[in-house]
Amino acid sequence: MAIVYGLISGLLFGYVLQRSRLCFNSGFRDLLLEKDNFVWKTIVFALALQMIVFPLMAQFGLIKLAPPALNWVGVIVGAFLFGVGMVLAGGCVSGTTYRVGEGNTTSWFAALFFALTGMATANGILKPLADTLTVGRITVPSNSTLFTENVGPNISTMLGVNPLIPSLIIAALLIVYVFATKTSPRPEAKWSWWQSSILVVIVAAFAYWSSTQVGRNYGLGITGGWIGLMTFLTGEGTFGWFPALIVGIIIGAFITALVTKEFKLRVPKDGKTFVQVAIGGMLMGFGAVFAGGCNIGHFLTGIPLLAISSIVAGVFFILGNWAMTWFMYMRE
Repeated sequence: MAIVYGLISGLLFGYVLQRSRLCFNSGFRDLLLEKDNFVWKTIVFALALQMIVFPLMAQFGLIKLAPPALNWVGVIVGAFLFGVGMVLAGGCVSGTTYRVGEGNTTSWFAALFFALTGMATANGILKPLADTLTVGRITVPSNSTLFTENVGPNISTMLGVNPLIPSLIIAALLIVYVFATKTSPRPEAKWSWWQSSILVVIVAAFAYWSSTQVGRNYGLGITGGWIGLMTFLTGEGTFGWFPALIVGIIIGAFITALVTKEFKLRVPKDGKTFVQVAIGGMLMGFGAVFAGGCNIGHFLTGIPLLAISSIVAGVFFILGNWAMTWFMYMRE
């Protein structure tokens, strides 16, 4: 069942990603470079909805909340490197993964080097370096049966309250922000930003529930899936929920692109682009393992759980992205 659940989650996520064009690199970069907040609002509204949905699912016994552990050095260094890498790669891991299914050859390179570097950092020759940066992981006893036994520091455990209370307050503030501010026009978009957010949350909720059924107890994340897929292909791992998720995303995006006549083999005019995206993929691979997760794992699961590690990671994903965006596109 693990493979079936992972594959279904991936197929749904691949469809939503391809139709919504949801890429965190674009969301962060466009906000700085063009003052375009369309994708940014998609991300923020999805966060707000998940802050409500996940605690409610836990209240009904469908999932256990598991905020990731906090490691200051790893999260800060890793997230910043990841943010730099996504600009070089031309997409975050979600954007890169669904574009693999669309026929984007630069995304193939970025994904390959992301997966290889992530595997080397998590389990291979770069593991000693990763272990050095991840010394001192902080966990705390949970204060509620809604959580797993030991969790990373999060706002609800710090305050000693039911997680639904701070979640509702923060979600309300975010919802006021997204609906009270002007949205950048995106006439070519297939869906509105709020429609994309709702569909992302539906998929994220199903993925969280399905992973709980196979003993994983966490929501969407892509880094572990690429590493798991690579270790399986090299004969060193098994094919479970995580690798099936990645295969599902690629197939889901591929089928959607075919049906909508958007599949096309895209090759850059300058071959140097392959070198750039490979470097970007490697930085994302390093950074995701150091930070304890990629933009999907932290933004679409950790931050909705109010995990301090994910909130810090989110800030440094953005700072890294903006630093490289400025360097590549804005400096004189």
